[in-house]
Amino acid sequence: MAYATIEDVLARTTQTYTEDEQAVITTLLGDAGLIIDAYNVNASPDAKQTVSCNMVLRVVGTDDTYPMGATQGSMGAGGYSQSWTIGSGGSAGQLYLSKADKMLLKGGGADKIGSYSPVQELAPPILMPICLGVGHYD
Repeated sequence: MAYATIEDVLARTTQTYTEDEQAVITTLLGDAGLIIDAYNVNASPDAKQTVSCNMVLRVVGTDDTYPMGATQGSMGAGGYSQSWTIGSGGSAGQLYLSKADKMLLKGGGADKIGSYSPVQELAPPILMPICLGVGHYD
């Protein structure tokens, strides 16, 4: 299921795409939706839309000279040399979730660890601090 449209992607770049390229982008949006759902199907619709566009723009790039997601690059002239270093977490030409994408899909928070004991609701309120290990009684 696609969470963004071709118009959403085009609104985030100044580059123009042919009809064939737009068809590929539409297909990639559907693929991005599948990856997003595998990560967190309960993410907000706005987060899903933004992340979908980010993922697709990393694949198609935002212009012909500097690929999105590149952290370093170099170009030559006489020796016809060009190289790019893509940041960790993915590679060019492939749909992936970046760290920022994952944070958006989680709701912006960091990883959380917690626990719940079904018997804590059975303990009288006066014993609750002892049951939770946060206090003691003299």
